[in-house]
Order: sequence, then structure tokens, then C-alpha cells
Amino acid sequence: MAPVDDATGFAATAFPGATNSRIVAAYRQRTPGSGELACQAASLLPSGIAHDARHLDPYGVYIARAAGPHKWDVDGNRYIDFYGGHGALILGHCHPKVTAAVARAAGEGTQFGANHPGEIGWARAIQRLVPSAERVRFTSSGTEATLMAVRLARAFTGRDTVLRFKGHFHGWNDHMTHGHVSHFDGTPTTGVLAGVAESAILAPAGDLDAVAAILGRRTDIAAAILEPTGASFGQVPVDPDFLHGLRALTAQHGVLLIFDEVVTGFRTSRGGAQVAFGITPDLSTFAKIVAGGMPGAAVAGRRDILDLLDFAATEAAGREKINHPGTFNANPVSAAAGIACLTELAETDANDVADARAAELRDGLNAVLAAEDLPWAVYGTSSGFHLFTNPNRRPGIRPDRFDPYACSAEELKGGDKTLVGRLRLALLVNGVDVNQRLGGFTSATHSTTDIAETVAAWREAIRLLRAESALPV
Repeated sequence: MAPVDDATGFAATAFPGATNSRIVAAYRQRTPGSGELACQAASLLPSGIAHDARHLDPYGVYIARAAGPHKWDVDGNRYIDFYGGHGALILGHCHPKVTAAVARAAGEGTQFGANHPGEIGWARAIQRLVPSAERVRFTSSGTEATLMAVRLARAFTGRDTVLRFKGHFHGWNDHMTHGHVSHFDGTPTTGVLAGVAESAILAPAGDLDAVAAILGRRTDIAAAILEPTGASFGQVPVDPDFLHGLRALTAQHGVLLIFDEVVTGFRTSRGGAQVAFGITPDLSTFAKIVAGGMPGAAVAGRRDILDLLDFAATEAAGREKINHPGTFNANPVSAAAGIACLTELAETDANDVADARAAELRDGLNAVLAAEDLPWAVYGTSSGFHLFTNPNRRPGIRPDRFDPYACSAEELKGGDKTLVGRLRLALLVNGVDVNQRLGGFTSATHSTTDIAETVAAWREAIRLLRAESALPV
């Protein structure tokens, strides 16, 4: 049995130095209700969580409600939220138009087992913003969308292999698990068949010469798929010139280009990264924002490719149709939320406001780093931000002049896990929630006051770490 922390009454965890840390003690004292729920969850759920990103020592907060840019835990603590529903909530929590649409749709029926008008309106809302969306197919999650996009590409080209990029995330389907956070040598992750892993080869992101070499020597590549702003919403950014070069190379070799816009879609711009960079992919995958924060996703792209899902088109062409059931495809409640959200983005300056708040936040956080003489940096584009903790002690890092392209993916995604966890806790103690990578998303509801409060919380969190001698010297 784990020892009990006398200060809180809860079992001590494996968090390094947990019982000696003022930050951990303050966190536990502030969140006893979350601690109790975490104890209950531990006996019911693996690691006591439902999503890997919610793993936090000694435990994560349990949220009771949310509105706009804020959320409140079961103990009544308010947090300025930059987790943003894993990026889904560009309009903030409980946007009145989205909430009203969901309530209305739920009152009319949550599952018809039949076609409904909402799926037409939802597809049109996507087409309004994404010019490449000649046809749309709905799924329930981003993982399903990328799986369908790959299946379409293989069926359309008659080729077996998919080209992926190291560090890029495309969900947890079997083709996508290696090369994201581990198994960069192409070997399968646990539970995945070796033959499946071998059918998805990895290339270094941003290296056009490497891609050209692969496509030059292999004729079995059906598609190349990537996050168009770089791994983890640009935590490891790729230059737009690489995207244009990749588009040209794939077209030259008859390889389909798939943009995974599950995160970037409707956030990098109203029309996603493809509109922001002026590139037309053959297929795109969308989730999160596309469903207004509700469960829902889509594959969109060229009509001739998506015709492989069409009964009449495949019969006329003498081809086998791709079978695609799905109880919750274009669920009417998700469709209503998606229409409301995408319409709001199309008709307001929500994207511009979110982008402006993120720029303001990045500047403010970097000003604190400079004042505290920390060789770290906060960077990002559009409505996102990422923290670079300089794990390799690279000399000459200045927050106001940081160039992420000069750093390796290992550096940008690296860092001391104990330090990262302690900093997250220090921010939570000061009323700010960021994601597990010490980054996050702004929404159109974040105010200049929220940004100022976050910068103040950031300063206090840094000083708490320094008081514990937790910062590198």
C-alpha cells in the first residue's frame, strides 16, 4: 500500500519528490475532490484515465463545467483553458449558437438509422470553406477518417504502401502507430502486425530530397500523408516550401497527397492549412472543429477518389465498392454542432481573434522568460503555442529570436518529464491549464484580460520552480 501524505490525506504517488514539493502539496491541497475521484478511477480505468494525454502525476483535474475560455473543477477552482478540447473549441466552451443547435437537435432525436437533412447542410458547410472538398464522407473520429483516407488511396491507385513522416500523428489505427513517439525504425508497436507496419514507411519531415529518393526508387506508394503545419500542430514545424515541393513530387509520381487537417482544419485558416498555404491536396481529413467539438469527423477531396464509396459509380466502373458502415456517421447532433460552428467561422472574425490572442500570449510568455533569464522560448503560428525548454542546453537561445527550424525534432519535443509535469502543476495551481506538451490553443473567447492573467500565472509558476531548484542552471 502506498504511503499517505499527511498534508493531504491522499496516497503518495510515484511522482519524483512528490512529498517534498511545495508545488505538489499546493496542488493536492487545492484539488482534494479531483484527488478523491482519481482514486476511484484508478480501480476502474487503466491508469485511471480515458485518454493518454490526460496522464499527470499525481493526478489530473476533474472538470465539472466550462464556459467560454474558462473551466471549473469539482473543487470550484477556475482555470483559463488552453487545452481547448484537444483543439476542438476554437469558439470556446458552450458557444451559445453551438449549444442551442445541439439542444435543438438532441430534442428531435439523437439517432435515426436513416438519412437526415443535417448531413447535407454539414457537407455544404465544409465545402463553403474548403475548395478541395468535391465530395465528403463522414466518420466518427479523426482516427477513422485517416484510416478511410488511406483505404481510399490504396484502392484508387492500386498500390499498397503509404508514405508517412516521422513524428506526425494520424490517430491510433494500426497503420499510424509507429513513428509517432516511438518505433521510428518502422517496427510495429505492440499489438500491431508486422505486415501492417511495413505497409507504412517513414520519411524525415521537411526533407524533400529524401522524399524524392523514396518516390524515385519505389513504385508502390499510394499516398503521402502529413500534418501540414508539422508534427503536433507545428511543434516541429515544416516549411511551406516543403509542402509545395511535396505536392509537385506526389503529382509527378502519381501519388495521392493527404492533408491530415484534424487539428489544422478551420484553425490555421477558415479553410485550413491548404487554404492558408495555397495547396490543393487530393484528400483531407477533418475532425474536432469540423463537428463543433462534438464527436464527428470527415474525409473530403476529389470526387473520382470518393466515388469508390459510391454504389452507382463503382457499379458503372466495374469496380468493387469500399464498404463503409458506421452507426454514428453524420450523427444528427454532431451535424448540428458542426453546421453552427463552421457557419460562425465563415461569417465572423473568430479565427482572426483567436490568432491575435495567441500572438499576444506568445509575446507575453516570452517576455517573462527574458525577464527571468531563462534560455527557453514560446513559439507557434495561428492560434497555437508551444514551449521549448532547451533540453540540450543549446547556447544562445533568446525567447524573442527563437528559430524552431534550427532545432531537431528531438529537441523540440524533448524535455525533462519531471520538469514538464511540475510546471503543469504550477500552472494549474495558478489557474491555467495547458496541454501535456506545455502548449495549447487559444479561442475566439479568450480576452486580453485572460492573456494578462495567464502571463502573470506563468511568471509565478516559473518562480515556484526556481524556489524548488527545479530549473536548469
